[in-house]
Amino acid sequence: MTILGIDPGYGIIGYGLVKYDGRQFTPVQFGAIRTEIGAPMPQRLCELYNDLNTLLETFHPEEAAVEELFFNQNITTGIQVAQARGVILLALAQRGLRPASYTPSQVKMSVVGYGKAEKRQVMEMTRTLLGLKKVPHPDDAADALALAICHGHSLRADALR
Repeated sequence: MTILGIDPGYGIIGYGLVKYDGRQFTPVQFGAIRTEIGAPMPQRLCELYNDLNTLLETFHPEEAAVEELFFNQNITTGIQVAQARGVILLALAQRGLRPASYTPSQVKMSVVGYGKAEKRQVMEMTRTLLGLKKVPHPDDAADALALAICHGHSLRADALR
């Protein structure tokens, strides 16, 4: 199955697609959707929506995972990211996908085995699990791939129950 992981944002939105056969993950595509800095928020959300739909039309993922939002400082940035996450959820729902949501701690636990792992540890384990020569860049893409891996592990655990 093909799993799409998305690290939400409004300037840089990480995405990562993996194939998962219940045992092994294989990278398909990863990168970032970027919106125009300084553009009005409605325009940025439209860019995100259109680019995400192109990605969905190209790869037809069967599963999706989107990171839960966690913000503790800048409420304005948090609201903007929440708006972008809403657009992401809408685009996925329109394709019949019901994305799972995972907190950063859940992703760390799933990928590294420790819920308080450092970002570098998660990125390195993501690289290892996918058999990549280098850690994926930008960081948002690596985060999205880790989300896809987390979702694959979750699906496997559910199937074993």
